[in-house]
Amino acid sequence: MSQKVGGSKPQRYVQPSLLMALRSGPSYGYQLIQSIGDYGFLRGDAPPGMIYRHLRQMDDEGLVSSTWDAEGDGPAKRVYSVTAEGLEVLEAWILHMERQRDKLDAFIRRYREP
Repeated sequence: MSQKVGGSKPQRYVQPSLLMALRSGPSYGYQLIQSIGDYGFLRGDAPPGMIYRHLRQMDDEGLVSSTWDAEGDGPAKRVYSVTAEGLEVLEAWILHMERQRDKLDAFIRRYREP
């Protein structure tokens, strides 16, 4: 099979993956890095630099909020939470993905027709 089949732009789905993970509740960056791979858009663990860049940008845009947690042992950790605006953006991503899925399904059906 050709190596040119498909695309490789995992960063395209980092934002919705982070929003989806935070929809379950607040989380630390390291926990997010480990969990967003479960959504299937990234192979292995996500690169930390890319994830923290996205989180900072999303914080600046008001999609997530963050606070410092200095409780417990070790250094303080930044805790991220999704905002109402972040949930609206996640909904927009879901609608976009559904439209893409429908287009792909139609394309495959057309290919499979006799």
